[in-house]
Amino acid sequence: MPRRVKDGSLTVGGRTVQVTSVDKPFFPETGMTKGDLLAYYRDVAETMLPHLAGRPLNLQRFPNGVDGHGFWQQGASDHFPDWVRTVTVERRGRGGTVDHVVCEDAATIVYLANLATVTFHAWTSTVRHLARPDLVIIDLDPDPDQGLEVVRAAARAVKAACEEVGLASFIQTSGSRGYHVVTPLQPGPDVEVVRDFAAELAALVAARDPGRLTVEWRKEKRHGRLLLDTARNGYAQTLVAPYSVRPRPEAPVATPIDWDELGRVEPRSYTLTNLRRRLARKPDPWAGMAAQAASFEPARARLD
Repeated sequence: MPRRVKDGSLTVGGRTVQVTSVDKPFFPETGMTKGDLLAYYRDVAETMLPHLAGRPLNLQRFPNGVDGHGFWQQGASDHFPDWVRTVTVERRGRGGTVDHVVCEDAATIVYLANLATVTFHAWTSTVRHLARPDLVIIDLDPDPDQGLEVVRAAARAVKAACEEVGLASFIQTSGSRGYHVVTPLQPGPDVEVVRDFAAELAALVAARDPGRLTVEWRKEKRHGRLLLDTARNGYAQTLVAPYSVRPRPEAPVATPIDWDELGRVEPRSYTLTNLRRRLARKPDPWAGMAAQAASFEPARARLD
């Protein structure tokens, strides 16, 4: 059993984090508390950290638990301790700037969780290359009437298309209804170019199975088909960070899986209560992702 968290000081990675209200119900239907959330993020922090480090974050916070009012936080707070890193980011098209949190250590993960951050959303680019993404995301969003086999088939079709253009692909459960397929890139072209590439790749996949797949955003035009969503490839758009808890009653976790697990792992198979058992027996399937990052231009040429 994981060590419980108590109100007071918690030492994480050599830093002291003050944690509070650990007995507050956060997932009322399951009886899980804020302390359970804190213990989870403390225990998975080292595995989660490589997927957060160097990336601006958006935080999805629920001070009174997931049944209460939640809100999104982009800007950093003046009350953050000085060891929590922030970066000033330009607001494209809107003017001005915003200071985003950048998570560089396990203590920051726990500190943000104590602020009732349930889900961490990470940019597809790093602080070093804010307008040049190193991740491409296709979010598989099924129609409510579609079975899971359609979603799995769509994931495999995206993987095949990535392979055709010379890109590696990785998959994680969304913790919701579908999966996320993610491709690592070497930072190169502007985000607008990468976004258009993702949209064209998705359109190719949809054209091969038009009865079940679509890239049509308007629900009335989807006609019961699964949406290959590429909207998260724009500037300042985000991916649900691997190992993030989702704000749903059973506390599902967005979980990286191997492709050969797809046939048996459902989008909500892993939760705050069982994810640690998985990590105890299986290493992170995304641990070597950066080493497989491909150059954009050859992939662009192959898609053309």
